[in-house]
Amino acid sequence: MNNKVLLTAIISAMVMITSCKEEGKATSIATTNDSNKEITYKGTPISMDFESKIDSLIMEMTLEEKIGMLHGNTMFANKSVERLGIPELTMADGPLGVREEISRTSWAPAGWDNDFATYFPAGGGLAATWNPKLSYVFGNAVGAEARARDKDVLLSPAINIIRTPLGGRTYEYFTEDPFLNKKITVPFVVGVQENDVAACVKHYAANNQETHRDFVDVQIDERTLREIYLPAFKAAVEEAEAYSIMGAYNKFRGDYLCENPYMLDSILRKEWGFKGIVISDWAAVHTTKASLESGTDIEMGTPKPFNEFFFADKLIEAVKNGEVSEDEIDKHVRRILRLMFTLKTVDGKGQKEGSSSTEAHFKDAYDIAAESVVLLKNENNLLPINTSNISSIAVIGNNAIKKNALGGFGAGVKTKIEVTPLEGLQNRLPESVKINFAEGYKEAYKRDEKAKFGDITLNGPVTVNELDENLVNEAITAAKNSDLTIVFAGSNRDYETEASDRANLDLPYGQEELIHQLLEVNPNTIVVFIAGAPFDIKAVSDKSKAVIWTWFNGSEGGNALADVLLGNINPSGKLPWTMPVKLEDSPAHATNSFPGDDTVTYEEGILVGYRWFDTKNIEPLYPFGYGDSYTSFELGDLSINKSEFGEDETIDIKVAVKNTGDWDGKEVVQAYISKPNTSIERATNELKGFTKVEVDQGSTAMAYISIPVKELAFYNTDTKNWEVEKGTYIIKIGNSSRNLTMETSINIL
Repeated sequence: MNNKVLLTAIISAMVMITSCKEEGKATSIATTNDSNKEITYKGTPISMDFESKIDSLIMEMTLEEKIGMLHGNTMFANKSVERLGIPELTMADGPLGVREEISRTSWAPAGWDNDFATYFPAGGGLAATWNPKLSYVFGNAVGAEARARDKDVLLSPAINIIRTPLGGRTYEYFTEDPFLNKKITVPFVVGVQENDVAACVKHYAANNQETHRDFVDVQIDERTLREIYLPAFKAAVEEAEAYSIMGAYNKFRGDYLCENPYMLDSILRKEWGFKGIVISDWAAVHTTKASLESGTDIEMGTPKPFNEFFFADKLIEAVKNGEVSEDEIDKHVRRILRLMFTLKTVDGKGQKEGSSSTEAHFKDAYDIAAESVVLLKNENNLLPINTSNISSIAVIGNNAIKKNALGGFGAGVKTKIEVTPLEGLQNRLPESVKINFAEGYKEAYKRDEKAKFGDITLNGPVTVNELDENLVNEAITAAKNSDLTIVFAGSNRDYETEASDRANLDLPYGQEELIHQLLEVNPNTIVVFIAGAPFDIKAVSDKSKAVIWTWFNGSEGGNALADVLLGNINPSGKLPWTMPVKLEDSPAHATNSFPGDDTVTYEEGILVGYRWFDTKNIEPLYPFGYGDSYTSFELGDLSINKSEFGEDETIDIKVAVKNTGDWDGKEVVQAYISKPNTSIERATNELKGFTKVEVDQGSTAMAYISIPVKELAFYNTDTKNWEVEKGTYIIKIGNSSRNLTMETSINIL
């Protein structure tokens, strides 16, 4: 066994030990009989054990005290009732980790010296692991960090479906697929809430673009809404027992989401049985009576006098003049108090202590990042890098030194550790290998030009795409004088940002031209893209021997990436979305239904993401679920527990996964369903199961996938029920939506 293989084995063992420890944390909510079998995560519901105490508190409260609990009194907290021992309900942003402390009345940093936190990989990176266990690890760790900062509500996870590659928050969201989405969402929420912290699942719902997000009226047919855009929210409520939901900015079928009785009352509370609280996105409330009576519990907002909120003085006046009953006020206060008693915030007894910026949490961030890296291309085994054959490496690109914990418009993390790719290579390369660094291109903007959708980023900075000749010459010289070149390209969190969708898929800052010049002088060039959303990388991919895709990947992202490049970690990430050849191939753009104006209609219906590409026979550049490895796998011996099933039964699938290469590795076995002779519109393939399996070189492991027959249901808009169509289904097994190598049929009776 060579040194690299030995090191890989050691690291794998460390990861397995950590994984076992993490699984141990979940024993109260997870059961499994085999390491490769799926863990079932189940949350703890809102406690109903304190009703008499809550009734007593409400009876003692004045109207003004009650209404003070229904709106922001600081930027991230409602108002306390100190005389009754009711503290503020405190909140914090958290998709990348717990946000730094800000001032109580503005977005300015508070200037604390004890509000550092672990920077975790962005949502795209977490989803790319295709590993629900790591989602639980993420949620549990960030929940502990929120608890350590005395936060009651973590405004995370963000789980909106990725509808367009241009989405400004694609980096923060998980995936284009509703099934993968819910399988990542549920363990995350469970992990957070085990720390006496409420996860606030956002943004409910149909908030799939930043363009016109404050007012756009989203039109989605009912079947598409139920099958694509709501499953993860439904699972967060019914399986994970999410304690809070964030109402989105946009309208849905004419009503703003924070005053939408169909979404907030009919579906969320009556159908799904939600017992928690609905918190508005910041400044997403537009009315007093309608928003409150539709189901919004707490109005949060931007810095204006807090008494001017719709749920503040206006609500007091509405009660006093008889427009809103005090019983209605009591209903919302009761919901908030139930949550506070569940979180043990009223008296603080028995509440978890939490921990922040610990070595264990940095290790969690490393583990997630290490499994998220996607190997897109590797001709002639240029990867992993064999350091025994080289003496110098050219490291090119602003992204080699760019830090992404803070940046852009939206929540960042103030962290003590953020290892850049260059630092990761410096940490991991032997001293015998010299690094020749050149920035190559600058992250630069023309900030004096007005943003306009269609040619530049909407509401965002205008990028400078002309290369600096001196920087290019430095990069070319470094590449010529090095045995190997690694160019770090892609994007950053200043360019991919909340409140702004991108105008196109072009690589910014003139990167594509630079990469082509580097490939001409040094064919042994590895291209590493760091980004959260697809870009047009076809020309670069075609000409490059080795291409890697990685993410805004947290405090340990640079170390994890270096370990993948050097073979200390075998890449196992899979794309959580489809990489199109061109923008017009993507469904929202093929149907000319993005971004809309005052209204946007989702013309593609249920054919979102790979469903569109597969059904319309459009070849993607890289398909959903795709990711290569340094080893090779063969799937075989497909078996199913039986051939005929009733609606209440479960399809149990077993697949043998043989590692036929020279490296230990992990493969994601994916199960897709299709329905021949269907009576309704269906996608060609739909993901309905997956599992990640670790297999030693030369060995075979069994992959187990269980699919409840009810997962095959479609939403019947006539009966307003989920129905499983009878007849024959095809189960297809593979390692991406376009590489399904085995299939079998079953019959639903």
